[in-house]
Parts: sequence; C-alpha cells; structure tokens
Amino acid sequence: MNWKEVDQNHIWHPFGPLHGLEHLMVESAEGIYLNLEGGRKVIDGISSWWVNLHGHSHPYIADAIAKQARSLEHVIFAGFTHEPAVRLIERLVKIVPGKMQRAFFSDNGSTAVEVGVKMAIQHWHNLDIISKKKIVILEGAYHGDTFGTMSLSGKSSFYKPFFDYLFEVEVIPFPDKDHEQEAIERLKEICESGDLGVFVYEPLVQGSAGMRMASPEVFEVLLGIAKQHEVICVADEVLTGFGRTGKFFASDYMEIKPDIVCMSKGLTGGTLAMSLTMCNEKVASSYETSDKSKTFYHGHSFTANPLACAVANASLDLMERTTTWDSIENICRLHEKAATRFRGSDKVSEARSFGTFLALEITTDEGTSYFNNLRDRLYEEMMKRDVLLRPLGNVLYVLPPYCITTEELEHIYSMIGEALEGI
Repeated sequence: MNWKEVDQNHIWHPFGPLHGLEHLMVESAEGIYLNLEGGRKVIDGISSWWVNLHGHSHPYIADAIAKQARSLEHVIFAGFTHEPAVRLIERLVKIVPGKMQRAFFSDNGSTAVEVGVKMAIQHWHNLDIISKKKIVILEGAYHGDTFGTMSLSGKSSFYKPFFDYLFEVEVIPFPDKDHEQEAIERLKEICESGDLGVFVYEPLVQGSAGMRMASPEVFEVLLGIAKQHEVICVADEVLTGFGRTGKFFASDYMEIKPDIVCMSKGLTGGTLAMSLTMCNEKVASSYETSDKSKTFYHGHSFTANPLACAVANASLDLMERTTTWDSIENICRLHEKAATRFRGSDKVSEARSFGTFLALEITTDEGTSYFNNLRDRLYEEMMKRDVLLRPLGNVLYVLPPYCITTEELEHIYSMIGEALEGI
C-alpha cells in the first residue's frame, strides 16, 4: 500500500486544505511521545488536541478496553442499559459541580454542547414559557462545528459560508482583566429585557480563541446575574474538565454552579470518542412527565458505547490517584515559572498560565487572528525540534499529558526559546 498516495488523494483531514499539505505517519505512541515512520519521536505537547490526560497507550486503559470488548462491545441504549454506563454516572454525579441529577450520553464535544442547548431550550418550552428565547454567549466563543454550536460561536470567520443558516445570539465581551466591567454591564442589560433563557460559556479559559483567560471572581458575578434572572447556565467544560485548570472542573472555582455541564475530550482520557451532558434537577424536572410531547427526542447510534464507558471509568481510576494530582500540580507550578520567564522576551507580547495551560502571545504586526501567518512558521520551527505544538494564530500554547516529567516540560520550554530565536 502506498499510504501517502491514499492519504493525499482520498482522506479529508480536519482544519486543513485539500491541497499542498503532507501528513506524517504515526506508527505508535507511548506516554508523551508519538513514534513516527522512520524512527522519529515527537513530543505531543498539546495532548493530541487537548484530549489525552494520562499519556498514549496507557496499559491500564488498554486493559480496560480489552476486558470490556470480551463481554459487551455495544448495545442499543434505548430500552437497555449496561454496567459500565451505570457505574460511570454513579461516580460522576458525586464530583461534577452543580448537583447534577441526569446525564445524557453523546459522542463528542460539539454534540455535548448541542445537547445542552437543546435541553435548555426545550426546558422553557416544556414549561410553556415561550418568552425566554434569547441565548447569550461570550465574544470569541467556540463550542463546536454542528449548526447549533456554530451559531453559539458567533460570527467566527470559520463559518462564513454558513452565516445565513445560523440562528442569532446575544454576545457579551469575554471578561478578561480589561473587559470585566463591560461584560458585567452588558449581561445585566440583556437580562433586564426579560427574554434571556440560556447563557452558554467556557469557564475561565477560552481555547480556540487563543487560550484567553478570565478570573473566577468575574465569572462568579456573571453567573450570579444570570441566576438572578432565571437564566439556564450551560458550562462548556469540554476543554477545561478533568483537571486541566488545576481542579477537577473549572466550575469548581466558583461558588455559583451551572445548571448544565458539557464534557468530552478528557472524559475517556483521550482514548475513545464519548461525551456527556449533565443537568441539575431544575432542568430535569420539566421532562419528568408522562406527556410524550415533552420527551427529549435526541440520540446517537453509539450512545453510551460500553467500550467508551469502560475507558472513562479507567480514566477516572487514574484521576483518583494521588500521583496524578501531584503531576498536575507540578505542571501548574512549572507553567507559572515559565510564563514569568517568557515575559522577559522581546518576542513575547504576553505570557499567561492557568492550571495546566501555558499560552504565549508572540509579537507580530499581523494582529491576533487565527489566520496569522506566524502560525505556520511557529509550527514548523517546533516540529524541526520534534515538539508538536499547534499554535492558534500567533498564540503558542502548551497543554501536555499529565504524565510529563519536569525534565520533559523544561525541554519544551527550551525548544520554544530556540524556536522564537529562529523566527
């Protein structure tokens, strides 16, 4: 088989052109390393698009897949249930913030948020409260690539061909340190209209917008305003869940909790595709009726796949280990030190960290757009040094698996320093 010919002529890769882009063959992976064709080893510094928590090919997770595959690989989840799903939800209702009572399975981050917003919209419909139709999001939001989640991401340049097909949403400024009061006042203004039904937000860290960060204190205020006006709050924890911010969920930093939590990525430790949307009793109560017109008619062929559920349980086992949280704490500490160090570079206009996120805004005359040409140069410079980092425009970020060592993380920082000199 000529794999390059098949790949280039027939496979459509995400977020890339169909012409002029070659891909590298990954033959295996272990820990933080991707083993490429020809013996080359590359450090996965972004957890393979933010999903991998514990390192590649983790033996404990692999054993969980094998064991489950020998007993039940999949079954329709309408009219049936199974032990891996029941055990997973029994564990999650104890740790997901907001006293979540119901869990709906789907298969990726986009569908988790799509489910969450549909769940919130139908909640008001089930209560015959038709006035609360507006949805508010944060400027710069990215919630996925389905039509619903594209709408929730505002007028992103990604979605220009689809603008005429998306529903309208209200937008408030992202509440970073320069826009906190503006965001608060704008949300108050929208809430006072009386027709706001849903607030969808990425808590504390916006990923695709360039790893932008805001304080728990300002989110506490925003959530308080929304709750005061009976707005359903939907936390998109697809990126921030499962230890990424230094706590189990970003929502754990706030006293006021969401009504709905969406999760994916780290849910299975990055091993299999699965997502969950969990809601509290307030939302669930409007569906608890024999009236079939108030049923949530949504589902997926692979809802609650037993293999994925078994893997999620295995990942939770690893998350309960003290060594995992020691590693998370170490990454947080090293990132803080690195951010301080990079602030002294004339190539870096801003360096920031939150939990296991480190983001460096590289000085450029092109602005901070995702389409900044500096992105390709930074990517190439890092790959020359066998480190996979996938910049968001001019924002270079590090989000490693938790198994990374101090020496390996320091090596990434060193390679970033060299790469910056290279540009």
